[in-house]
Amino acid sequence: MDLFNPALVENVTFIRPAYFIISGFIGLPEMKYYYVFLFFVYIVSVLGNIAVMAVIYLDHNLRTPKYVAVFNLAFVDLLGSTALVPKLLDIFLFNHYYIPYNDCLTFLFFCYTCLSMQALNLVALCYDRLMAIMFPLIYHVMVTHKIMFSIIASFWSVTVLSVLIADGLLTRLSFCKSVVINSYFCDHGRIFKIACNDNFPSFVISNLLPFLFLWLPLVVIFSSYICIGYALAKVAAPQERVKALKTCTAHLSLVAIYFFPIIITFLMGSGMHQNARIINLSLTSVIPSMLNPIIYVFHTQEIRFSIKRILKGRHQTKIMKSVFS
Repeated sequence: MDLFNPALVENVTFIRPAYFIISGFIGLPEMKYYYVFLFFVYIVSVLGNIAVMAVIYLDHNLRTPKYVAVFNLAFVDLLGSTALVPKLLDIFLFNHYYIPYNDCLTFLFFCYTCLSMQALNLVALCYDRLMAIMFPLIYHVMVTHKIMFSIIASFWSVTVLSVLIADGLLTRLSFCKSVVINSYFCDHGRIFKIACNDNFPSFVISNLLPFLFLWLPLVVIFSSYICIGYALAKVAAPQERVKALKTCTAHLSLVAIYFFPIIITFLMGSGMHQNARIINLSLTSVIPSMLNPIIYVFHTQEIRFSIKRILKGRHQTKIMKSVFS
C-alpha cells in the first residue's frame, strides 16, 4: 500500500477544495446564546491565565521548576482558547460557515496542538508531585529548571511534529463528494472520513494521536498516583498524609476537569449525537482553560501569597510616591 499517493484508488481525480463548510449544531434554534456564553468563558480564561503568567513572572519566589510547568500550562490555555473561540464566534455568530482550505488546516493545527499540550502539561506537573512526595530528600536534584525545561521542550516537539504529520496527511486526500465537516471546528476525524481516496494513513494517525495525548498521559498520571498513594500509606502520621495530599488537590482537580469529558466522548463514539458531541468537546476545550487559573489561585498557597506580596508592594510604592511628590 502506497501511503503517499494522494490519488491511489480507482483513478480518482485529485480534488483539493477551495473551502470546507463547518456544519455546527443540527436543528437547535437560538444557539447564538451558547456562543455568547463561550465568549464570556473566553474572556475569563484570558484574564485568568494572563494574571497567572504575570504573577509568576513578577514574583522571583515563583521561578521554580514547578511553576515553569504552571506558566506553560497557562500559556497553552491562553493560546488554545484564542485559537478556538474567536474563530467559533466568527463562524457561527457571523455566519461565516465557509472556511478556506489552508485556514482550516491551520485552525486544526493550533486546536490539536494546544489540546494535546494541556494533557502533557498535566504529566509534567504530575512528575513534580511524584518526586516531591516519593523522593523529598532528592527533590531538588530530580526536579531542576533544566530537567523541567527539557520535559516541556520534548513535549512541545512531539506534539508539534505529530500534529504536523496529521495535517500533512490530510493534504494528500481528495474531496470529491462532500466538503461539509460535521463538527464545530476543523476536526481531523471528520475531515479524513469525507475523503474519496485512500485515507488509511489518516485513519492510523487518528488512532495514534488519542493514544499519545489522551490514554498514555492518563495511564502515566494514574500510575504516578498509585505510587504516591503507596508512599503515603507508609507514612505513620495521618497529619503528614493529609498535608501531602493537599499539595495534589489542585493537580487532581485539573486532571478530572480535563480528562473526564474527553473520555466520555471517546467511549461513546458514534453513539453520541452530533449536538451532544459538539457541546461536550467545545466545553472541554474552553472550561479547563478558564478553571485552571482559578483552581491554582484558590488551591496553591504560593500563588495566593505572591498576589498579596505584589499588591502590597504596589500599594507601598503608591504611598511613597504620594509622600515625596
